[in-house]
Amino acid sequence: MSAVRTPAANPGPPLLVPMTAADVEGVMALETSVYPFPWTRGNFIDSLAAGYIAQLLRDGRDGRLLGYFVALAGVDEMHLLNITVAPDHRRRGLARSMMEALVARSRMLKAHRIWLEVRVSNDIALAVYRRFGFREQGARPGYYPAAHGKRENAVVMSLEIDGERSRADALD
Repeated sequence: MSAVRTPAANPGPPLLVPMTAADVEGVMALETSVYPFPWTRGNFIDSLAAGYIAQLLRDGRDGRLLGYFVALAGVDEMHLLNITVAPDHRRRGLARSMMEALVARSRMLKAHRIWLEVRVSNDIALAVYRRFGFREQGARPGYYPAAHGKRENAVVMSLEIDGERSRADALD
């Protein structure tokens, strides 16, 4: 994992560690504080039971949960299902750090592409993914739940991993 920029108020270097069932309660506290339509406890437990890649980003000094991601490895590809950074730790390179770790894991597993979906209204996440090198591939109509029983479209994005360097590496 590459170095993560952290302010003086948070000097502990972040550590990426595997998520376990014992971590799910803390993950749920963050998940429900961030999203109007969060994953359920069952979504996380099922992902762990199915062997999905699930990682926590913890403060190296005090163990505080800074973020997490869950991804599904497939044949020649990876699918990022959930990535979250605690609101008070955003804009510090933590999402990028987790994405770099996912790219490294994808390469190790010989995946050629990472896929994800993101709400069409999530301008911040769309900008982060674009800066990282993801490209829009299409849309999934009505993919996400929305207010008042409605549904929101998802933008489908992918990042090509070429085995030597991804476009994201070129941004460094």
